[in-house]
Amino acid sequence: MKKLFIITGEYSGDKHAADVVKEIKFINPDIEIEAVGGENLKKEGVKLYCDHSQMSAMGFNLNIILTHIKLGKKIAKYLSEEFKPDLILMIDYGGFNLNLSKVLSKCGFKIFYYIPPQIWASRKWRLNTVKSNISKVLTIFPFENKMYEEKGINSEFVGHPLLSELPEKYNKNTFFKENNLDINKKLVSIFPGSRVFEVKNLLNLFLDSARLIKKQNSNVQFIICQAPSIKDELINKQLTNYADLNIRVMKQKNYELLSVSNALILASGTVALEAALYNTPMIISYRGPAFLYLIYLLVRCIKHVSLPNIIMNRDIVPEILQYNAKPEVISNCIIKILTNDSYREQMVKSLAEVKQQLTTQGASKRTAEIIVKELS
Repeated sequence: MKKLFIITGEYSGDKHAADVVKEIKFINPDIEIEAVGGENLKKEGVKLYCDHSQMSAMGFNLNIILTHIKLGKKIAKYLSEEFKPDLILMIDYGGFNLNLSKVLSKCGFKIFYYIPPQIWASRKWRLNTVKSNISKVLTIFPFENKMYEEKGINSEFVGHPLLSELPEKYNKNTFFKENNLDINKKLVSIFPGSRVFEVKNLLNLFLDSARLIKKQNSNVQFIICQAPSIKDELINKQLTNYADLNIRVMKQKNYELLSVSNALILASGTVALEAALYNTPMIISYRGPAFLYLIYLLVRCIKHVSLPNIIMNRDIVPEILQYNAKPEVISNCIIKILTNDSYREQMVKSLAEVKQQLTTQGASKRTAEIIVKELS
């Protein structure tokens, strides 16, 4: 029996891995699979070498770094001496996986990488690590292949998993009725990020922007989409000074809000791509500590930060960053979306092109086919 070992580092990777495993079992149920993962892989019957719950911490904390190093050594020892897989599949979580690939490739393991780190965005020198240690890269963006091919790296575009994972667009009238929203008012939804430092840096900025929007157009209502990783106290504390806006907070309503809103105020991230696939007009805004922004400017390889603009290689949605991230700038952009029909329609049309660029057969299915073929 052939053996596959999967390495993920956080919830999203675990979800994508579980989707791939489901397809693998449909094609060939006789492949033995173990993993570093979470509940989604468990539900698919995968034996976990360890749970990745402690791996999803972010930052330069020494304890986090030491924990990763220790875990990497344990995984390498287990794979070399006990499980001995025929193929290792790494999914996302680039910092950990790329470093671990150096050790595992020296042990003679064949490694595939699905949802590779965004080397095209920054730190292109990591391409050398990929070339030296990864046998095949399974990319989720079509433009990634060109970069890998130019470097002589074996790669294949399998499509983006969001295309098959994203729920259908919600019915606006039904959603408004179920949640006691005013159907006669425009809805602007605010996504301040899923990490504490993002909410601390961005939510007040977005709320100040909402206040300016409300002054110019009273026919607008606002909702904050709270990520599961953000505690109520943090949101409530920042809302204290904005009682006049009567802003609602919703949890576990990401897709509903992305699909029924008239406009979105977003922190940068995958949420921008999700919004694009719903053709919902948006602005992207982000700011952080000055020294981190300086580091970003030094290591970045592309001029855009939001995925819709990156994929199309042109300005589709406004990117309002760092020193330009001011309430008056954000509010003016949102007002333009809400009131300028031709501007809005052009943005919607351009967002539809994003989906066309990513359309292919299901990414999980294609990835599974490639893995099964390799193991056969």
